[in-house]
Amino acid sequence: MSEQSLNSNKSAEFKLEKYKYILQQRQALNENIHKYLALFQTLITGIAGAGVAIFVGWKELKIDAAVAITSIKGLLWLLIILALFVVMSILSTIFSWFDNREKEVSLLNSEVFEGYESLPSWKSVWRWHETYFLIFIIAVAATIYFFVEYRVLPLIQ
Repeated sequence: MSEQSLNSNKSAEFKLEKYKYILQQRQALNENIHKYLALFQTLITGIAGAGVAIFVGWKELKIDAAVAITSIKGLLWLLIILALFVVMSILSTIFSWFDNREKEVSLLNSEVFEGYESLPSWKSVWRWHETYFLIFIIAVAATIYFFVEYRVLPLIQ
């Protein structure tokens, strides 16, 4: 085999490995989204349970109303911080996904033919499940916050 043929083989192998790496990275990003959602669901359940326990038991446990209100407000802020963390994590994953997809498109267009794949577009944001995860997280956090702030806390006196 000639040296040019060996270099061509090495180049093709390198590109194949790079493509595999890009696909592996995208798969890991997709898995991370579901891990973030599972984290949110688990922790919000604990926060809500603690809030309900304080609300239901503050009189029987002889907890001062001000302490009960402060405790519940602390849990609300913990909920907000959790929601912000998960939203920011999902957004960073989306941006990373875009970067990986651009690398994939560039590689495919150079190896197959120009225009074989097109770059992803923000126009299709409504077809991504991540969009609905973000909407769900924000809606749940906002609903719980306003419900507790305006319906539950006034009941503690």
